[in-house]
Amino acid sequence: MASKKAPAVATATPAKKTGGFIGGVSEKQLTQFTTQLSTLQDAGLPIVSCLKILEGQLRKGFFKNVLVGVTDDVESGSSLSEALAKHPRVFDTLYVNMVRAGEAGGVLDVILARLASFKEKSEKLKRQVKGAATYPVAVLIVIVAILLFIMTSVVPKFESVFTQLPGGQEGLPGITKVMMNISRWLVQWWWAFLLGVGLLFWGLPKLVGMSPGGRYFMDGLRLKMPIVGGLYRKVLVARFTRTFGTLISSGVPILEALEICQGAAGNAVMSRIIGDLHAAIREGESIAEPLANQKTRIFDDLVINMIDVGEKTGELDKMLIKVADNYDDEVDVAVASLTSLLEPMLIVVMGGAVFCIVLALFLPLLKIIEQLTGGK
Repeated sequence: MASKKAPAVATATPAKKTGGFIGGVSEKQLTQFTTQLSTLQDAGLPIVSCLKILEGQLRKGFFKNVLVGVTDDVESGSSLSEALAKHPRVFDTLYVNMVRAGEAGGVLDVILARLASFKEKSEKLKRQVKGAATYPVAVLIVIVAILLFIMTSVVPKFESVFTQLPGGQEGLPGITKVMMNISRWLVQWWWAFLLGVGLLFWGLPKLVGMSPGGRYFMDGLRLKMPIVGGLYRKVLVARFTRTFGTLISSGVPILEALEICQGAAGNAVMSRIIGDLHAAIREGESIAEPLANQKTRIFDDLVINMIDVGEKTGELDKMLIKVADNYDDEVDVAVASLTSLLEPMLIVVMGGAVFCIVLALFLPLLKIIEQLTGGK
């Protein structure tokens, strides 16, 4: 599909995100700013006046200082995209290039509205994923805390009773011996247990992900994880198609749009697929064909066919946005299903652990009762 001629793509460094913030500016704050700027532009106000109005609404802080710098640069004769590009911690490559395309086509208000819509939907997707992860993680932490309390406070009291039995600990059931050994270890090394759990679920992935190969391995592993892997794949496809479609519809050339998408992929496996797609298109291939030959199968047949139809009909941008909307809906359903599935699974895990502990503690008590009653 032929795309509109757009200026050279900005080379600003992609924003470094930390905990939902971009260089001290939250995604919500940036989305609100973009929406308001779009509204003011649509009303016909000069860009400097728009910036000053929005700057005046902000409290003193990092973002206000950034907007003061942007306003000063625009007043000095710089274009808005050039002024924004000086602050890559806030306005990433995608943002700058869409604004640049809007300036070149004389449709900055339309592009800003499109950018605001893009950011709102992206933020909604992030909230859904975080919401889906928060509940099971919180429940899992509570389960670990309860089990740790039982093993370090309750089991030792039973152990002191069992040591007074005839035959001592030698006559105890095997499961009870194992439970008491674990309890003794946790009483002494509980901090090592917590440290080990932290390293396993946070430290080790960080360490492995420091190298490109390790990052690719960890990101591939996330895609293959049971239950959550499918949800993760849908999120990646929705992010890519929405970003790619928004850039193309804004007049950014396809190859440059793919470069931006590659930097914003958020996953090494997806980034490599986009890089291979970029190389294939540069050699004259279509978009759908390289995606159909991918080994990781992140893009299913439906997505590939819709992209193929979009290329042939000259409406690739609309088709990509339609795919993104469809996958957003699927993420909604997947998140709800995941939460419904994980809740009983966690309850079963908790119940199974408690059952093992109770069984280990009460088998010796039953033996004592039998001895006292003379039972066989």
